[in-house]
Amino acid sequence: MVNLFDIRYLRIGTPNLDNAIEFATRIVGLQLVGREGKAAYFRSDKPKVRGDTRDHTLVYFEGDPSDHVAAFDILDRDALDSVAAEIEAAGHPVHWGTSEECELRRVKNFIAFKDPTGNKLEIVVKPFHTGTRYFPTRDAGITEFSHIGLRTANAARDEAFWTRLMNARVSDWIGDAPLLRINTIHHSLALFPSATPGVQHINHQVEDIDDIMRSYYFLKEKGVRIVFGPGRHPSSSACFLYFEGPDKMVYEYSVGVKLITPEMEASYRPRQFPFAPESFCMWGSRPDIPEFRAEAAGGKAAEKPGMAPLRVV
Repeated sequence: MVNLFDIRYLRIGTPNLDNAIEFATRIVGLQLVGREGKAAYFRSDKPKVRGDTRDHTLVYFEGDPSDHVAAFDILDRDALDSVAAEIEAAGHPVHWGTSEECELRRVKNFIAFKDPTGNKLEIVVKPFHTGTRYFPTRDAGITEFSHIGLRTANAARDEAFWTRLMNARVSDWIGDAPLLRINTIHHSLALFPSATPGVQHINHQVEDIDDIMRSYYFLKEKGVRIVFGPGRHPSSSACFLYFEGPDKMVYEYSVGVKLITPEMEASYRPRQFPFAPESFCMWGSRPDIPEFRAEAAGGKAAEKPGMAPLRVV
């Protein structure tokens, strides 16, 4: 089993790098730490949260907007050879990063491969850190890059990939969509049924619910499209706000996510939520996000009397 430690960074293609930089800094509130050639690097983590000063957590690069890469790191830097062998033995061809590719990613070494749906994944060792503090361009209250949503063509198959080949554990299900943890955070990734691979949304944690509401009014004033929230997830207990960024990438702010500590692991049992409106938001907000709709999950949402279907017309 491959023991992932944490999600490390995302690499996202865009046809308009200047626009992506403007949005990431002025709207999301990330720090631009470097622009090198056709790529821009952003930070989002405060040292007091993760206990580190990671070099970057997001890269926008000039390219196809459907080109998404999610990277994870491992604690044992000497284990990459055995990790690569295990992944290849499971039927997923591995590419070893060249020196130039490692330099672009600011890591000492990495391997790249795809999950069964075709999502591009990387496992890195010795990713770079920096001695400087995180200085956001906008005070959105961001404390850390926390999780991603990934698209899946077959949720049960991809759940097995993450829980049998990798060390992910199911925290909860919403319909067939598993919410998966690789550390104490309720989920580091969630798999949502979709016709195409790719990153479905990008989550950043903020300090408190006031940051959620301040961003809600700020984003509305700036004409940014709100696609879900404000609301609260019944599964992770987090208060949330989702909004649309460049190339229709969905961003999320959230606060109050549930932790599943080592002491809880032995007794914790994942819960099954129906693919229904109240399973996504206990306050009644309705998502305008394709993967959060019943038809994307391959069926109709269970509805209470008088409740509208989980879709936006």
